Amino acid sequence: MASTAAIELKSNLVNDYAAKFKEAAALVVVDYRGLSVEQVTELRRNLRAEGVEFKVLKNNISRRAITEAGYEGLAGEFVGPTAIAYSNDDVVAPARILYTFAKANDALELKAGFIEGEVATHAQVMELATLPNREGLLSMLLSVLQAPMRNMAYALSQIAETVEATAKEVAPTEEATADVEVAEAPAEVEEVPAEEVVETPAEDSKEEAPAAE
Repeated sequence: MASTAAIELKSNLVNDYAAKFKEAAALVVVDYRGLSVEQVTELRRNLRAEGVEFKVLKNNISRRAITEAGYEGLAGEFVGPTAIAYSNDDVVAPARILYTFAKANDALELKAGFIEGEVATHAQVMELATLPNREGLLSMLLSVLQAPMRNMAYALSQIAETVEATAKEVAPTEEATADVEVAEAPAEVEEVPAEEVVETPAEDSKEEAPAAE
């Protein structure tokens, strides 16, 4: 009777954690061999502060649950003192917090995990661990989105300055314009009215000699 109850308890435990793993956005398997109880408590507190669950299960329970959740590729990682850190919301947090803790406590070893439904190798988990947190990622994204706007604003200001400078070089000054107008104005020719022109009479011809009588 006790054996049947134990089997049922294990089966329920497997089903519960399989459901939790299916809902998780990211999960990391770690080897915590060598960590003291105080260190494990500190690690658990650091993870919980950012909404990350940290569970130490029997390896056979973990293997069955992770396989049932669809990540059978991770079943071989559950050897020795193994724990699981997972988050339903933050993809980066589990790996980042574990990595930060491991730098100060080298007994903690990150092994493998899954990210957004895909099994991740140790190298991939370590690469994810070096990314900033969600706020940092949002800040980076905002900076990228704002960059084209800043570049456009700068380009427009440069164009405006160039146009203004060119306009000043091309536009003549008022004095120069006046000189050009004077230089180009044709000289006026005064026309003499026709009625004022006086014809000069021809000199009286010499008196003809009287004819000889």
